[in-house]
Amino acid sequence: MNLGITGKWALVCGASKGLGFGCAQALAREGAHVVIVARTAEALQAAAERLRADPEVPKGTQVEPIAADITTPEGRAKVFAFRKDFDIVVTNAGGPPPGDFRDWDRDAWIKAVDANMLTPIELIKATVDGMAARGFGRIVNITSSSVKAPIDILGLSNGARSGLTGFVAGVARTSKLASANVTINNLLPGSFDTDRIKATMEGSAKKTGKSIEEVRQARLNTIPAKRLGTPDEFGTACAFLCSQQASYITGQNVLIDGGAYPGSY
Repeated sequence: MNLGITGKWALVCGASKGLGFGCAQALAREGAHVVIVARTAEALQAAAERLRADPEVPKGTQVEPIAADITTPEGRAKVFAFRKDFDIVVTNAGGPPPGDFRDWDRDAWIKAVDANMLTPIELIKATVDGMAARGFGRIVNITSSSVKAPIDILGLSNGARSGLTGFVAGVARTSKLASANVTINNLLPGSFDTDRIKATMEGSAKKTGKSIEEVRQARLNTIPAKRLGTPDEFGTACAFLCSQQASYITGQNVLIDGGAYPGSY
């Protein structure tokens, strides 16, 4: 299927590895020019080289790495100094650390909300009006399955990402955006084979006294697919939400978790 995004410009955050890289790769393979952002310059440059060398990425597709902390005003200014207008924006920030809510002070909460709620809102605010004026826009926020099924040790993430979910539910349905072919959706990953899941498992192991392998097997036992997801398949789902064909999907929370969530809705 031709997703109809060849030549579009995409901003992909947290793209040096994991789910962010999976999204950047899928978009680039569709011929979208990608500006990839992450804090670590060396890892980001390596990611850019991987994309440029990918035989499935069409010739002429631009891959532009920008080392910046997108959660700061300075980082966002650096990105928008390179390019002001984007057709596609994929927001993504490293999740807050696991732990016990009794140990988190106000600064920990502010940091979590700033990275996982306010930063995506700032990126949305900076890009949607231009998208609407051009008659095409796709924003995909990488959040977490925890907004539907909260995880006890991820309270910071549960709270901050749920706030973003509520905001998106309202703004995505404004007629000025929806009628202008601008969609905003959230992708909710379950357990994927990334550094994030490893950190979560390590936190669970520390809390319960079990080994990492025991925690890992217990997690797999809760997933009907009996495996962790891959960044490649997550990226493919992201690319579809960014496609011309997905123009009638907006304000949605798309859960990708191998069937782990037990609810009907």
